[in-house]
Amino acid sequence: MNLEEVNYDKDGLVPAIVQDARSKTVLTLAYMNKTSLQKTLDLGETVFYSRSREELWHKGESSGNTQKVTSIHYDCDQDALLVQVIPSGPACHKGDYTCFSEKLTDSQAQIPENRYAILDLLQEVLAKRKAESPEDSYTAALFQEGVDRIAKKIGEEAGEVIIAAKNNDPEELSMESADLLFHLFLLLTDRDVPFDKVLDVLVTRHDK
Repeated sequence: MNLEEVNYDKDGLVPAIVQDARSKTVLTLAYMNKTSLQKTLDLGETVFYSRSREELWHKGESSGNTQKVTSIHYDCDQDALLVQVIPSGPACHKGDYTCFSEKLTDSQAQIPENRYAILDLLQEVLAKRKAESPEDSYTAALFQEGVDRIAKKIGEEAGEVIIAAKNNDPEELSMESADLLFHLFLLLTDRDVPFDKVLDVLVTRHDK
């Protein structure tokens, strides 16, 4: 990226839309200047410019809720940035996974049916659980127990899928397969691997 190609406003700032690279959820809208953008590129973590404090702000420097940058794009007018990150905690200072947790209106538009939208929703929920770590959450507890426990659950669920298949029970097989998919997505989230990477592998294999 050439920093000179970015169109900063009269105050030397450019808006930065921060998005979870795994769930695609928009986490926050912040601002960068040329210095903070360069530091972001150098550190591999988001560094913003605080308009209220008039100083650079390394996200998570004090809270530990850093954001590891996976990619940065600018729009067609080169005056806005899309920063995709892997967050290590909540994005919002209130402790929420995303700063956009409040809803202003209920959409009346008919949303086209997407049978696979539940996978996107699952990724969003898992990323939120990992970031916020609520005490009463089974998912958050698994994240805290670590990769070995999650991997063990996948092994257990895979065994249940095999048993259901051998029992020739479609309903049981469907339920156990859903459990297996859930824990697989949980493992991907724990290891900070976006499901898009899995899809890329499938596309590459298909093309071959």
